[in-house]
Amino acid sequence: MAYRPMAYGLTGEVQRKIKGKYDINLEQEARIWIEDVLQLELKEGADPNQALGQSEFQQCLKDGKILCQLINTLSPGAVKKLNEGKMAFKMMENISNFLTAIEKYGVSRHDLFQTVDLYEGQNMVQVVNAIHALGRKAQKNGYTGPVLGVRESESNPRNFSEEKLKAGQTVIGLQAGTNKVASQAGMNFGKTRSIID
Repeated sequence: MAYRPMAYGLTGEVQRKIKGKYDINLEQEARIWIEDVLQLELKEGADPNQALGQSEFQQCLKDGKILCQLINTLSPGAVKKLNEGKMAFKMMENISNFLTAIEKYGVSRHDLFQTVDLYEGQNMVQVVNAIHALGRKAQKNGYTGPVLGVRESESNPRNFSEEKLKAGQTVIGLQAGTNKVASQAGMNFGKTRSIID
């Protein structure tokens, strides 16, 4: 990651908040899942029981190759062109191709991250969240390999007949109460209003 001087003001506050949300356990779960799916180590010789940390994890994924291989394993042919170059725009193109592919795979747009979030390490929280969203979507799409997180829920619409709907309109729910025995007889709050001619 490039050296960046400490930011001040609103920018610095935003960066500190984002870094404060980073969860090393979620990163480790994402790392293990990626390694299991691809059958390779993200960082050669690294202890698999220890999290890499935010900057090391970013460095492993920065060129976008691992992510493109990941989506191509889940959905063969999703990323047609994998750039091998070390130029910045080639790496960022890989990341962009990955994001486009996972959106087509079914990952919600609000779960995605911006290319610079990964390439420059600006928001690794969102990168880890996107990998987890991909893991959930892979289970829903029928991927039978290693799993990440819980299975995504599916809709269960209720279809009632007209007869059933009309029957429900005649019932007064208990939480709504009843007014059959209610009366305001004898109620007196404060001073009574006097009407004088």
